Amino acid sequence: MNFYFWSESCPAYSKISGYNRNIKAGAGSESAIRKPDIPTRGGESMTRKVIWDSAPVPRFHPQRQPVFLSDQTMKERRDKILTRMAEHQLDCLAVYCDLEHGSNFEYLTGFLTRFEESVLLLFKTGRAVLLLGNENTKMVHTSRIPATMLHVPFFSLPNQPMTDDGRLCDFFTQAGIEAGMKIGVAGWKLFTSQAEENSTLFDVPSFIVEALRQAGGRLINATGLFVDPRNGARITNNANELIHYEYGASLASDCVLRAMEALAPGKTELEIGSLMNAEGQRPSVVTIFSTGDRFEKANLYPRGKAIQLGDKLSLTTGYKGGLTSRAGYAVSDPSQLPEGVQDYLEKLAMPYYAAVAEWLETIHVGLGGGELYEHIERVLPKSQYHWSLNPGHLSADEEWLCSPITPGSTIPLASGMLFQIDIIPSLPGYGGTGAESTVALADEALRCQIEKEDPVLWETIRQRRAYIQQELGIVLHEDVLPMCDTVAYYRPLMLNREKVLKIKR
Repeated sequence: MNFYFWSESCPAYSKISGYNRNIKAGAGSESAIRKPDIPTRGGESMTRKVIWDSAPVPRFHPQRQPVFLSDQTMKERRDKILTRMAEHQLDCLAVYCDLEHGSNFEYLTGFLTRFEESVLLLFKTGRAVLLLGNENTKMVHTSRIPATMLHVPFFSLPNQPMTDDGRLCDFFTQAGIEAGMKIGVAGWKLFTSQAEENSTLFDVPSFIVEALRQAGGRLINATGLFVDPRNGARITNNANELIHYEYGASLASDCVLRAMEALAPGKTELEIGSLMNAEGQRPSVVTIFSTGDRFEKANLYPRGKAIQLGDKLSLTTGYKGGLTSRAGYAVSDPSQLPEGVQDYLEKLAMPYYAAVAEWLETIHVGLGGGELYEHIERVLPKSQYHWSLNPGHLSADEEWLCSPITPGSTIPLASGMLFQIDIIPSLPGYGGTGAESTVALADEALRCQIEKEDPVLWETIRQRRAYIQQELGIVLHEDVLPMCDTVAYYRPLMLNREKVLKIKR
């Protein structure tokens, strides 16, 4: 689908009252370039273009509390993994955990072992054993699946007491590993090499892998049981899980929006960075606020540098359930852009936004991942805009779970998938552009279940959808659920709090 771009102002849509009105077409400039008429889903013809125009700030959701995963959800998770173990004829699954790489472990147990390593052994019978270091043995009593515990001092911090010392392989034997057992090892990385035998690659510390072998296990990489984009247990979510994850996705969005509202020349990275986290929640990624050039002296974090007019800006926050990111310039008008990039809107930001709109208008349950990839390739050609990663991926406890959106992928997008709209173009000499946010796919049955379990959230989602369609001009399939207020809300000239990119029809 082709888009055309221009940045002349046109009248804003009328103010919102519950978002129960029809989309109103802006008057726009008569000199605007028009694309040939193309059919919409309903068959009528239309024109479509990206414009830079006024829109109200999207704020819909009331203050929300984190939502616990139910006992039924945790049982469903365990059963999903046991079913996949049986399909792969595994006698036991060894699930590794550390703070950075523990989401598959947490998927079953409900907790991470923070600064210690740990291993969950789940046997085909359903019996579970937690191998825990000094400061996590107490967690067996809070595990969301029934489990026994072995204290393994190898998993403790350096120089702590080695009470119960012994060979690590003997701990695995004591837990129930027997010679000849087929053991799936689940770390966090899904290997997809065309040159290696992926089933024999392990991203778990070698001292653990070797101890499992010494205990007699026949090892195979089983991370795919959790995160394979076609049939992994974690790639889809039930209503309770989506409600649980919406809290983090929405919180990340709120943090970035609050920081955007505070942007001004003279404000420092430290001042804006202090707005980028909230409510004591652990970020799923390194929090980013930078002005000007990033990575000075290899630094990743906010510092005392002040925003200057014309600076490049980058903001990112993520929590369990989703990430929000924005990139643009510290200006309020194109005339304030640095010399050589005053066509930033038309050259980069608007083509990028056209791809975001295409992504949102195309995605639905049952669409092939390869089809979505091709839509983005047509609207934002990779050879011209130099994006290199997948144009979208799944999210969960970690920011990047896996992605069914690859060239030629036949993987159908499924109800319950939680997506990041993650398209990263790049043009030499220009600052970045980006409006990454989180959406879920839900068929009618799942939508009804969400409404039943959390009617307040459902009303918020309904208002978000209406805003995207009526204020931003992006037509969503009924399967698409915005998981935060700022989906598709993009102010590339970030000191201008009135104007955003949007679609005019």
